[in-house]
Amino acid sequence: MVLRILKSEGYETLQALSGEEGIKMAELFKPDLIIMDVVLPGLNGFQATRQLKKNLETKDIPVIIVSGNAQATEQFWVLKIGAVDFMTKPFSKKDLIAKLNDHLGRKLPMGN
Repeated sequence: MVLRILKSEGYETLQALSGEEGIKMAELFKPDLIIMDVVLPGLNGFQATRQLKKNLETKDIPVIIVSGNAQATEQFWVLKIGAVDFMTKPFSKKDLIAKLNDHLGRKLPMGN
């Protein structure tokens, strides 16, 4: 769903299928922003984000954590490990684009 939304809005996207793959891709491609699900094979989203934030090559890449769990403790840990934001699934296209615009410094299109 996220990839489809981003592509429909003209964003260039990459997809990693595990935390480890995401870390390697971040080191290689230096994306403007990472959307990280908590539930991933191998390293989970918290562990992968923690590693990204400890790495000099990737520490400045903003990470938005996505989870189906809206508990306050999960949101607390998201910010503690260095992510810039948290989104609870399900979320709307408008909410996703607004978060991206906030963290990438873009304006939300008038039609959305």
